[in-house]
Amino acid sequence: MDTRAFVLGVEQSLSGKAWRWRGGNMELASGIHGLEQDIATQLLLSRGVEREELEKHRQPSLRSFLPDPSIFADMDRAAERIAEAVIARESMTVYGDYDVDGATSSALLIRLIRMLGHDAQHYIPDRLLEGYGPSGEALLKIGEDGSSLIVTVDCGAMAHEALGMAYDAGIDVIVVDHHKCSADLPRTYALVNPNRLDERDEAAQHGHLAAVGVAFLLAVAVVRTLRERNYFESRKEPNLMSLLDLVALGTVADVAAIRGLNRAFVAQGLKVMARRENTGMAALIDASRLKAAPAASDCGFALGPRINAGGRVGEATLGVRLLTTPDPDEARTIAEQLSRLNEERRAIEAAVQEAAEEQLTAQHNRAVVICAGKGWHPGVIGIVAGRIKEKAGRPAIVIALDSETGEGKGSGRSIPGVDLGAAIIGATDTGLLVKGGGHAMAAGLTIGADKLDAFTQWMDQRLAGPVAAASAEQHITLDLALAPRGLTPELVETLDSAGPYGVGWPGPRVAVGPVQLVKADIVGADHLRVIAAGQDGGRFKAIAFRAAETDMGQAILSGSRGRRLWLAGRVKIDDWGSKPAAELHLEDAAWAD
Repeated sequence: MDTRAFVLGVEQSLSGKAWRWRGGNMELASGIHGLEQDIATQLLLSRGVEREELEKHRQPSLRSFLPDPSIFADMDRAAERIAEAVIARESMTVYGDYDVDGATSSALLIRLIRMLGHDAQHYIPDRLLEGYGPSGEALLKIGEDGSSLIVTVDCGAMAHEALGMAYDAGIDVIVVDHHKCSADLPRTYALVNPNRLDERDEAAQHGHLAAVGVAFLLAVAVVRTLRERNYFESRKEPNLMSLLDLVALGTVADVAAIRGLNRAFVAQGLKVMARRENTGMAALIDASRLKAAPAASDCGFALGPRINAGGRVGEATLGVRLLTTPDPDEARTIAEQLSRLNEERRAIEAAVQEAAEEQLTAQHNRAVVICAGKGWHPGVIGIVAGRIKEKAGRPAIVIALDSETGEGKGSGRSIPGVDLGAAIIGATDTGLLVKGGGHAMAAGLTIGADKLDAFTQWMDQRLAGPVAAASAEQHITLDLALAPRGLTPELVETLDSAGPYGVGWPGPRVAVGPVQLVKADIVGADHLRVIAAGQDGGRFKAIAFRAAETDMGQAILSGSRGRRLWLAGRVKIDDWGSKPAAELHLEDAAWAD
């Protein structure tokens, strides 16, 4: 085999993976490229940017990426109906999902309507009592309470029965969603979703948007419609850019692909977030104890989990209430409550994860890991599914079974190359599930007590081929190889300049070495801490989270003394010392001798 295809000749690392270049060879350590090479340009090119598009992607702006909202089916119809409701001062309700995308989407539309001089109520279903998506009973009750217009956000694309009930009752419902749709759309006033099967190609290319991104496009369309009706002759037109902090948070936290329009949403939204103009967002940042202006990673690991905690183990409305309140005291109280709930969520999650992992050994031959248990908290199964997926290297579904009825609520996470959402919709269509849906990387379901075994077999058969193909290609991709002295804060700044990073626009991964380990030990529960030094005089700290019990962790702890290694991972700034230093968040390692 031609070892030149592998980064630094690593065909099998300590974790059993090959190392490959993401785009081109940027092996600074061996002098193939000099540091004068424009690393940021190479990062953009390796993520699929055409050379003529480089400048557009260096500073992603809405002006460059925002499409005409009218390209989306039902968008103009939805905008006109909301504009009519604003002008006529109709009672309106925004019906949102209980996760971060739902909370930010709801908050965006509510804040928009307030900026237009009107107001809207919110309705967030209880995860445990009502489950995902709009229920017919809830929609009818909202209509009975006076709302003549309901806008569902981040849910509704597959809610045929519930929306049909509202339609028959004469309640106008607009669906704003991004989840996969079936060919048969529910009966509703308008359904705006780039993932409609009848969507035009120009709109379908935006299928990676989170619901909050679709909601922002609807906001643009609403303001344009009102402008055409001379609504702003006597009032100030709203600054829609001020809503982009919500778009950035929802997009990152919902693990939407950070490419195309989403890159502009996140890049510009983080700037808005740093200005702290949203009272609730500012309180959330403070409760998360962030020292600097939030980065994209903070949305996913600090801010998002706190909003999610309300829907998972607390009160589902806390997120949207926080992000819409103008009262600093109320915002601070809610943010602190969400932080406490997040700690509670972590404890519950750890218990469910431990129980789920006990079922792993019995499923080593399955294409999809399906763990189920009575009494498991439905609010943490999505997080646990993600952990199981990482541990098993295969798609994972975690199902919480009701102790009395046996009915299960499940959440799944997939691996690249395996469309889990389509499989769940297929299982629903065959009658194996009460309901289900999602997108390629994440899905949710409700399953009857007697269908678990049949569903497990069906999923195994459906996804065996795609999982095998995806698993055969297991490797890690690297962007850069360098000597230890090249690991500097300036390098981190250069790498960050090609961001923001996330799913679909992966953060740069570098290989550093060769190094010898000065120290390797365990910190916390199972984190691996390393101090490495190179022959060039470079010395740096590395940490591998939840890695002490992995093959890589054990190899480093037991057999690394005196041997030279290559270390691979993401470069971050460590600002704990007297001056900032670069550290490596270690993901893999390989012997260099």
